[in-house]
Amino acid sequence: MRVQILIDIKDSFFHQYIDQLKSNIKPLKHRIKIINSHRKIKKGDVLFLISCKTILNKQILSKNSKNVVIHPSKLPLGRGSAAVAWRVLENKKKIFITLFEANERIDRGDIYIQKFFRLDGSELSDEIREKQAKLTISLIKIFLKKMKKIKKRPQLGKVSFYRKRTKKDSKININKSIRKQFNLLRVADNTRYPAFFYFKKKKYILKIYAQK
Repeated sequence: MRVQILIDIKDSFFHQYIDQLKSNIKPLKHRIKIINSHRKIKKGDVLFLISCKTILNKQILSKNSKNVVIHPSKLPLGRGSAAVAWRVLENKKKIFITLFEANERIDRGDIYIQKFFRLDGSELSDEIREKQAKLTISLIKIFLKKMKKIKKRPQLGKVSFYRKRTKKDSKININKSIRKQFNLLRVADNTRYPAFFYFKKKKYILKIYAQK
């Protein structure tokens, strides 16, 4: 099969897992191509959308038999952006990943697979992302191996939507304890959007690491 994987967010954490993804699906002997723009989508069998900001129109979607979005929430709960971060901030331990068929409406396509990984509440951003990436790769592999047997189902039940997080969301309240804000520190990215606070009109940056 001709398989394309679109990652069009330049600073997506998943870029560092591309080689791992390739090595995992290489034994399946499909023709794999990683692309970084919807303009590079060609005719094929399966298009996977990981860390994708672009909403594809019908013309582009028609180029592949299946267009599968990988979204980190238990849809229809958690539509939108930064679902994993919001879930951690809600102090949740189960993080779902959903594979669903893309259409022109955001996060509303029929579901193929839903699985979850667990957190113990101590993991920092990189550790959370590693678990997310491992399950994502596993689900892509499962989909490619069992595609003909997997049946779609519509999204049913309660709907919720997460807004996009910005750098401002990493602000720490110096009047609250670290314990109460630990989840915020866990989802802060030390490079792209580190935790910070203001004191005496100065901005201070906080970076968090777990001691090895």
